[in-house]
Amino acid sequence: MATIEHWINGAGTGGVSTRSAPVFQPATGGRQHTVLLGEPADVDAAVRAATAAFAEWAQASLSQRTKVLFAFRELVNAHSREIAEIVSDEHGKVLSDAAGEVQRGLEVIEFACGIPQLLKGGYSDQASAGVDVFSFREPLGVVAGITPFNFPAMVPMWMHPIAIACGNTFVLKPSERDPSSAGFVARLWQRAGLPDGVFNVVHGDKVAVDAILDHPGIAAVSFVGSTPIARYIHQRATAAGKRVQALGGAKNHAVILPDADLDFAAEHLVASAFGSAGERCMAISAAVLVGDADQLVDLVAARAAEVRVGPGRDPASEMGPVITAAAKERIENLITVGERQGATVAADGRGLKIPGYEDGFFVGPTVIDRVTPAMDVYTEEIFGPVLSVVRSADADQAISMINSNPYGNGTAVFTNSGEAARRFQRGVHVGMIGVNVPIPVPMAYYSFGGWKDSLFGQSHIYGPDGVDFYTRAKVVTQRWPATSAFSEASLHFPTAR
Repeated sequence: MATIEHWINGAGTGGVSTRSAPVFQPATGGRQHTVLLGEPADVDAAVRAATAAFAEWAQASLSQRTKVLFAFRELVNAHSREIAEIVSDEHGKVLSDAAGEVQRGLEVIEFACGIPQLLKGGYSDQASAGVDVFSFREPLGVVAGITPFNFPAMVPMWMHPIAIACGNTFVLKPSERDPSSAGFVARLWQRAGLPDGVFNVVHGDKVAVDAILDHPGIAAVSFVGSTPIARYIHQRATAAGKRVQALGGAKNHAVILPDADLDFAAEHLVASAFGSAGERCMAISAAVLVGDADQLVDLVAARAAEVRVGPGRDPASEMGPVITAAAKERIENLITVGERQGATVAADGRGLKIPGYEDGFFVGPTVIDRVTPAMDVYTEEIFGPVLSVVRSADADQAISMINSNPYGNGTAVFTNSGEAARRFQRGVHVGMIGVNVPIPVPMAYYSFGGWKDSLFGQSHIYGPDGVDFYTRAKVVTQRWPATSAFSEASLHFPTAR
């Protein structure tokens, strides 16, 4: 059984870690690896390596950085299948879903390859008599990323390619539940020509997280995870004087208006609710049906029953297991509580056993009808293959329901009316909106992030916001007077003339 080590200063190392944790294969329920859990001294070693590397990397030309980024892009593309297999084995998601995750991460790398254009400053000639003003952006220093289990390859790629392209050095703390892809990617960075120490990986639990948040050598922290932890990360890291972007949880609604194509809506509700076993922060977990909705519930329940659930490596599987036995138990308990509170289970995924994988962490696609906003299945972020169906009298009530929810990550509307769609997108208090698109994850040249309890800090992740987050601006005001000319200085506040 392999032991997954840290990656510090260009090499695998056990550091001073004496603790470890099991890494399970969700499809079988068996243990497949052991991962080391970092101590504060391991985090400090990574920060010291990153600090030493920053001195040279920050001064590397844009041409040098871009060359490394393009080489890294080619290596990730060439090894995308291997990365997807690692993700599938440790997370449980099907290979096609894991491949899609790698592709979306690759798009951010491609965005970062354009860093010379993205870091262009401004210049104002003759802003005052004989005075010019210009601006440019510089890297922060050592920055860190703390990333979740549900996208072990993609979410780190939302962070480190942009941070490194901007001239920073990086310390990654991936999820200890599926950690192997981080080490694989670290070796690709090295092969791409990235100097040792620029990208480091420290595995661990809360001990390593707190060491990152408190370390005085780290200038900024990026985080994606649950809302309680995002709030904690933001509070502790900002108290330590760091920049923080902390993306939290979600309760994403899809509103289906009476004029929508019901077959189209049903297909996309099933895909968005049950893809990746519902373990994604942009999954649709609440369908808000406006008007007479029984037909749509029947369509969704019938399609949910047809989803092929199985191990991620099986090409026939459309949905894999959830990440742990504890996650399976929590999801099934929430379904049971919803039933007790008065909801109707239209498609039941509890107790699912896959032949040959009876010990796997499988929960089947579940549809719960007649859910109210007071029920636990609505208020909780289930993070599993469960779709709650809520009834609404009209579109205004549906918008009000979304706006009353503490989360504001993503939402969608299904309609054939441009006027209704426009009223919806202007009325909801949510950061990312889809019109007949159930999972509106922006392309890499935009930025990803929600509102309300789905985001702590001002900055969204990747895209233009990512460049701004990992750099800081300098503005230079300069004068080059002729040597024979003398200007009389004034004691009053300087103004343009």
